[in-house]
Amino acid sequence: MKKLLLLVPMLLALACTEKSDTPAYLDPSQPLEVRVEDALFRMTLEEKVAMTHAQSKFSSSGVPRLGIPELWHTDGPHGIRPEVLWDDWDQAGWTNDSCTAFPALINLAATWNRDMSALYGRCIGAEARYRKKDILLGPGINMGRTPLNGRTFEYMGEDPYLAGALVVPYVQGVQSNGVAACVKHFAVNNQETRRTATNSIVDDRTLYEIYLPAFKAAVQEGGAWAVMGSYNLYNGQFNCHNKKLLCDILKGEWGFDGVVVSDWGGCRDDDEAVANGLDIEMGTWTNGLRGAASDSYSNYHLARPFLERLRDGRATQEQLDDKVRRILRTIFRTSMASEPHFGAFTSPEHFAAARQIAADGVVLLKNDGVLPLHVPKGGKLLVVGENAYKMMVVGGGSSNLKTKYEVVPLDALHEAFDGKAEVVWERGYVGDTNTVYNKVVTGQNLSESRSAEQLLADAVAAAAQADMVLYMGGLNKSAHQDNESTDREDIVLPYGQDALIEALAAVGKPLVVVNISGSPVAMPWASRVNAIVQGWYGGSESGHALVDVLTGAVNPSGKLPFTMPIALADGPLKTERQYPGVKPEGEQWWQEYYDEGVFIGYRWYSTLKIPVRFAFGHGLSYTTFDWADASVKRKGGSWTVSVTLKNTGDVAGAEVVQLYVSDQEASVARPARELKGFEKVYLKPGESRRVQFTLSLQDLSFFDAAAHAWVAEPGEFQALIGASSDDIKAVLPFRYEK
Repeated sequence: MKKLLLLVPMLLALACTEKSDTPAYLDPSQPLEVRVEDALFRMTLEEKVAMTHAQSKFSSSGVPRLGIPELWHTDGPHGIRPEVLWDDWDQAGWTNDSCTAFPALINLAATWNRDMSALYGRCIGAEARYRKKDILLGPGINMGRTPLNGRTFEYMGEDPYLAGALVVPYVQGVQSNGVAACVKHFAVNNQETRRTATNSIVDDRTLYEIYLPAFKAAVQEGGAWAVMGSYNLYNGQFNCHNKKLLCDILKGEWGFDGVVVSDWGGCRDDDEAVANGLDIEMGTWTNGLRGAASDSYSNYHLARPFLERLRDGRATQEQLDDKVRRILRTIFRTSMASEPHFGAFTSPEHFAAARQIAADGVVLLKNDGVLPLHVPKGGKLLVVGENAYKMMVVGGGSSNLKTKYEVVPLDALHEAFDGKAEVVWERGYVGDTNTVYNKVVTGQNLSESRSAEQLLADAVAAAAQADMVLYMGGLNKSAHQDNESTDREDIVLPYGQDALIEALAAVGKPLVVVNISGSPVAMPWASRVNAIVQGWYGGSESGHALVDVLTGAVNPSGKLPFTMPIALADGPLKTERQYPGVKPEGEQWWQEYYDEGVFIGYRWYSTLKIPVRFAFGHGLSYTTFDWADASVKRKGGSWTVSVTLKNTGDVAGAEVVQLYVSDQEASVARPARELKGFEKVYLKPGESRRVQFTLSLQDLSFFDAAAHAWVAEPGEFQALIGASSDDIKAVLPFRYEK
């Protein structure tokens, strides 16, 4: 019966072909599955196998004989990577591949704004299509299990609901351009340390509650056309060919009909690559990570070894055809789509969007009334810190970009205060003088002859002569900062910045600290400065976006997508076996145990009542808001939670209304609160709006691993409405009874 069902699309395709001189697969008016089956029927065994592995650094084969083009993949989630050589990471030397650099995804997460996510996806998808790319390798949505993860800046924070809510419009926006969003890295890939040799040991409840929901949303709500496997192992099997993740969950439970792409070099076994859900093997070298033979691509796991298995019966035609069907679907959804797409590249609209998104995610953490910036007419604003001047688009790993331009904060400040006040810069510290990454060059000169002591002394002396001091430091994209392939060593600011900030605070002038980073940092000086702003890697327009907020041209409305702890030791990862993992005698791989279970991020801190520097969801405004008339009402099998928000200040602005749920009578250990809804609300002065959420049984449920099902237990619950995870404005009890 199964074989007969598989024949139906093929017979339909042949019937369509008989009525026309145009083969069905070339006829964009034909249904997708008819085109797929028609093309599949016409292909040879060798042509099919050729489609399942790379043919160059960033392309996999098509079928030239049939006019079916190859698939072109591109990094990354923040902008379209510059062209590289056919078989090398070095730049190809093009002069027309300088892209729009969009903000890092953690910046997007900080907007808590679905509209910004949709705008981001539409714009970056248009840039990919213009450059004739078919698969965009992003977005990344792995959870912030540890603030030390070097790729936190590429992801969407520590909460699965937040990441899931934002990934959906991003994916839809990208794919509206005929470009496949390749959601990554699937799954439980939460550190860079030994990322290719670490086995993540995670129980099913934790997997389903924390590490899968955002991916599920991307697939089932966003309709993602591609998913990338991760480098690590999960429960003893590499994730690029992990049967449970790819076959049982992704393609089984979730019904994913798209293509699974390996991370570059993530495929590690011939037989598992064939059997366990991988569709296209991409790589850096032959067989992943071991170096290249002269005919390297023919030696990929899904190349000659796959062909040999098909010929001698160790692999089946059904296994091959399933892979090729998925690849053909991707081609017919992208470069051979029924509706042609052309895209746009480095347009004024894209740079404007990058600026808007970046500014929308800037987070005002603290303000003693010194922001927006008030510098007397003809006065002096001292800017201290390398990050005011250093370009940040170049570097960081696979998200490295060559952008048409990058506005740094110092230039934007000169522009904003031109003719109004003097802007003076002191470097203060030397962090990273590198200006080249993967042969992309910033053109800056970051050399420095002064000693660390002299740099600090010069900054302090200049502060004494200034009316206001604006410190811009934080992290960068060098090794052991925010960078692929290395994790951070602590959350303490590097390069002696804490001492520098303390010295500037001691001068006594108004001091604003702007931390530019993609992950949490410790702020021991927080009580001794007047204002703190969390900035991000904002892309081409990062300087303008940040200064828009500092000057009040844009009212800050960003919220933290992760917890800012007081110290690293306060977090849930307490043992070496949790992070970075241990290697017991006799084990081939490092073992990393997720002993903390579902208690990561704010779930840990709020449940154990551990103080934090700034909570998940925290972010201030230049205006004020009033919260009133909160209520919860049952309506059939769901609950309606409502609150009235009013702008009580004299500045237009936005607040993010956040809804958390607390299970008061659970039979299992549950977090004190879990995010289940949010809405970003823009209000003019004096304007109010009723904000409403719907809670379903799913929102009350936990995952029962033994039953392999979501369970909502009858009992007492609370709906918590607030401005952050620890700034709760209303606690609304309600009861669930079957």
